[in-house]
Amino acid sequence: MTDADTGADEGRIVVGVSGSLGSLAALHHAVAEARRTDVEVLAVLCWTPPGEELGYRRSVCPPVVDAGRDAAVARLRQALDEAFAGRHAGVRLRCQAVRGETAHTLVRCADRSDDVLVLGAGRERGCLSRLIRPSISAYCVRHATCPVLTVPRPPLQRDLEALERGYGLRDLVAGN
Repeated sequence: MTDADTGADEGRIVVGVSGSLGSLAALHHAVAEARRTDVEVLAVLCWTPPGEELGYRRSVCPPVVDAGRDAAVARLRQALDEAFAGRHAGVRLRCQAVRGETAHTLVRCADRSDDVLVLGAGRERGCLSRLIRPSISAYCVRHATCPVLTVPRPPLQRDLEALERGYGLRDLVAGN
């Protein structure tokens, strides 16, 4: 049996899922593209132990890692239920909760040249926030060996962010 027979060389759509509105929009976009091109979707939720990897290395505690993995799997299931209302997505969909820092892990998962990595656009962030936590999308664009597609934030996410900042309340109340 060759790679062509097993589909091992077939491209996939790898999509980062966190449960945020942006990641759910990316998941919907990935599924729509998979329907069009008849490829598999690999939904990946990245997670790290509480206190991040460095904290875990200082104080190894396997039950904490098990609890973190279980929480990540539950979050991935919840995101899929929210995205598809508990129904079948209509495409070949494989899901993984993968331990590791998000940007590096997504690039590692989308390791085939014919893969497509789909990401939801994150929240608007200030300069300080960008310095402390660099953009996942920017990292993936720079380091991925496959095309990277960033799906714009959904309008609802933009409205919610505006409300959190205190802007846009008058526009939402007025119906604009």
